[in-house]
Amino acid sequence: MRATLSALLTHTPQPHKGRVSWRPSHNGSVKMCVTMFFRSRFLFLLAVAALLAVLSLSLQFLHLIPVTQPKEEGVVAKTRKRILVDLYTAPPRLDPIYEAYVYCNMPNKTDHGLEGHAPPDYKLLSVHVMIRHGDRYPLYAIPKTKPPAIDCTLIPGREPSHRLLENFIKHRNNAAKAQLDGPLNNIALLPSHAVCEMGELTQTGVVQHLLNGDHLHDTYIKKHKLLPDNWAVKQIYVESTGKSRTLQSGLALLYSLLPKFDWGKIHIRHQWSTIFCSNNCDCPMRNHYLEEEQRRQYNLRVKNSLLEQTYIDMAEIVGIPTRQLRAANPIDSLLCHFCHNVSFPCTEHGCINLKHFKVIKAHQLEDEQDRQRKRLYHKYALLASHPILNQTVTRMQRITQGRKDEVFALYSAHDVTVAPLLSALGITHASFPRFGTRIIFEIWQNGKDKKKNFVRILYNGDDVTSQTSFCYGHKMHSKQLLCPFENFVNFVRKDMFAVFNSTNYYDACHRRVL
Repeated sequence: MRATLSALLTHTPQPHKGRVSWRPSHNGSVKMCVTMFFRSRFLFLLAVAALLAVLSLSLQFLHLIPVTQPKEEGVVAKTRKRILVDLYTAPPRLDPIYEAYVYCNMPNKTDHGLEGHAPPDYKLLSVHVMIRHGDRYPLYAIPKTKPPAIDCTLIPGREPSHRLLENFIKHRNNAAKAQLDGPLNNIALLPSHAVCEMGELTQTGVVQHLLNGDHLHDTYIKKHKLLPDNWAVKQIYVESTGKSRTLQSGLALLYSLLPKFDWGKIHIRHQWSTIFCSNNCDCPMRNHYLEEEQRRQYNLRVKNSLLEQTYIDMAEIVGIPTRQLRAANPIDSLLCHFCHNVSFPCTEHGCINLKHFKVIKAHQLEDEQDRQRKRLYHKYALLASHPILNQTVTRMQRITQGRKDEVFALYSAHDVTVAPLLSALGITHASFPRFGTRIIFEIWQNGKDKKKNFVRILYNGDDVTSQTSFCYGHKMHSKQLLCPFENFVNFVRKDMFAVFNSTNYYDACHRRVL
């Protein structure tokens, strides 16, 4: 090759008639020309390669070319796109695993929210809090499987924990002066079983409400001085159902709200009804709409062939009839496994796995959406929640009239209490009440015109006032979304019965459906 190139460079072509002759002046000039030619061609190819590389990376960044993941443990991963993800941002549509994590509400070091936010010239008059108890052991067991191994004793050095947990445990020793209504006197004030009992509050559940109370203490006690240091018994109202998990959750929140409170100044009232209807529970139409809602749930379930097959598969693994497994409400137990990072149950026939869990959880999410569309549950919720809403409005009205008692109220309740309350208020986009849920009613007074009072409603720290049916579309007062208190009063006393063609609770409860 080198000899051929040398011959070419030293060859001098002879002139021919009719042709243009070419004769180099010397060999060095020819060599330089050829070298420049190849160098230019190399630089051109290098530039093209660089351009293609940049183009390829740009296409991948813009998600036009999928990036295939390598095989992991013999399984080919799904083709995914390279995206920039905020790990704390909810997925664009309901995802059963993401929603399950939200439901677990695993405690972090602090809790935040928009409670206590209002214009500087406004005064906070009263706060009413309803909570769902914290994380608990399952209420149902999957037959023929080993229950999740959860320890319900309180150990400050074990995660999750809280800086007040140790003192909260010690504070129990001073409870002799506690004023508890009869049925509550027989309930343990702290969870204490090394092997959790059915429905027992876990340490996670205690920490969830220590965090809630800590946040509310910073907001309402430190910032707004809602209660003085020497607060009186009559300034606090506390009510709990007769379950240990609600009583203990309420005490945890109270302790971090009012650290080292005097037991003698706390009177905890017993509420026998999970919907807090007190002496106004006689409501035949409420039961009618509940039955209609349960029928809707059944019809939706039987239409879901994937769900039915999942129950069949799980029943074969467990070795019981499908109907018996369904009656055992397996999602309750599986959520406990999931929240506490415990493996799902296994038998000699196999293991219940994440795929089964996802199908059942996905159906729960579908059921919630269908429930909002059909509105049967909403009618049940209006009648179920009216007694507690009416009690709240009455207490708030006394505060706006200048009374100083019961400025802080706490209701320690269940998911079956909070969910109807959200629906009755018209807050349809709220997620299902997670463990440690809080819904808060704040009453504010205009500092320049004390005759003007406003209400704010917050759900797990989010201001949902503008989502309520009585303030939706209303021109809110100020940027803090304050709603006129009269709107709330009118809704509870009259407007919430319009859907029943009634003007009061009794008629709505006893009017026959035509």
